[in-house]
Amino acid sequence: MTSVDLATIQQAHQRIQPHIHRTPIATCELLNERAGCQLYFKCENLQKAGAFKSRGAVNAVFSLDAADAARGVVTHSSGNHAGALARAAGLRGIPAQIVMPETSPRVKVAAVENYGGQITFCEPTLTARETTAQRLLEETGGTLIHPYDDWRIIAGQATAACEFLEDCPQIDMLLTPVGGGGLLAGSLLAAAALRPELRVLGGEPAQVDDAFRGLAAGHRVSVGGGTSVADGLLTNLGTLTFPIIKRSVEAILLASESAIIRTMHLMMERMKLLIEPSAAVPLAALLESDLDVSSLNVGIILSGGNLDLSRIPVTDDIRGSERADP
Repeated sequence: MTSVDLATIQQAHQRIQPHIHRTPIATCELLNERAGCQLYFKCENLQKAGAFKSRGAVNAVFSLDAADAARGVVTHSSGNHAGALARAAGLRGIPAQIVMPETSPRVKVAAVENYGGQITFCEPTLTARETTAQRLLEETGGTLIHPYDDWRIIAGQATAACEFLEDCPQIDMLLTPVGGGGLLAGSLLAAAALRPELRVLGGEPAQVDDAFRGLAAGHRVSVGGGTSVADGLLTNLGTLTFPIIKRSVEAILLASESAIIRTMHLMMERMKLLIEPSAAVPLAALLESDLDVSSLNVGIILSGGNLDLSRIPVTDDIRGSERADP
């Protein structure tokens, strides 16, 4: 596969439907008031394996022919793609070799283990991840399923936006988180095919803003060593995803670390939805921006809900309010 069009996305949707949830749409009046618009949230935090990543992983695994599938799949990922690929491989009954940095969140390591993935830990650098994955590819003859820079992954992620537009056709604007860019690129391709007038934006942590900088520069940039509580968005845009985003996205909005944490807590408290920090980034970025969304219907994809409950991030003001609560 060398590109993604509407037919490719529709085929992906048909392929993955038996193995995923069609996730619901949620609303919240308080958040509408805060944002000054009508918000609609597609709850991919309730997706199989806890994140939208199941869409791309299932599409990629079930796209393999029998001979390639028998040799298994290989990837490198610190988070949700790792668990999603391990699950998808288990559904097809094939091995999954998952390279994970030693610093990966424990909840995401546990997910890979529970789904039967075979983990190889490495140093927390992109070079270490890629070289370890290459060694496993040579040893096993398996197929690399990249976390985002793979047309099969992009087509699978695009199905979330397709469902959103079918179930919530009134939205005027769509926001997604952006890390490697698979979800945003897929959403842009789906929107271009189904609703060309739809405004599509990305939300990104201000401390890891390679997408924002790359669009300004006109080429991919790397933000090495950046850190964020939104651990699912620490990757840089890929060679496939960047051109799609550069061509079609309206803007990349940035969210501060404190806004991400406050928004995550607000959504969990008010909407009763368990989300991880990455899922809170688009709304946090929208609330911090000066973008005029009054009178608009704004859709936001909540990317995942794999949160380590023993290490929920808090800000000083949240911590202070908890101490003061009788």
